[in-house]
Amino acid sequence: MDPITLIVTALAAGVTSGTADVTSAAVKAAYRKLWTLVRKRFAGRPEAELVLAKHESAPGTWQAPLAAELTGVGADRDADLLAAAQALMSLIDGAGARAGKYAVDVRGAQGVQVGDLGRQVNIFNAPPGG
Repeated sequence: MDPITLIVTALAAGVTSGTADVTSAAVKAAYRKLWTLVRKRFAGRPEAELVLAKHESAPGTWQAPLAAELTGVGADRDADLLAAAQALMSLIDGAGARAGKYAVDVRGAQGVQVGDLGRQVNIFNAPPGG
């Protein structure tokens, strides 16, 4: 999974799981740590902070704007942020984490789709002069 998608997915999963009465203290703490690290990245960027706050109340609606803001602040290169996202996903979806679901590397790939139950059609043409 690409780093930005991992962070956005973890934040959404944390919001969703945080509404359940059975959510463990560890999940809540991991979510809060991730959220705090993202908020620090967004410091001084009021629009980004607003997107993060809106994402908490409607993750599906604010997924793309949050991904754009995370990309804009270079969150994909923040090792602490990525580690926090992976830790949260390991707590929420241990089987998926063990299977490598949240550690997909798509560097240099073309026509990539990350996620569950998607459908995609790609047509790759030969590069010019090839």
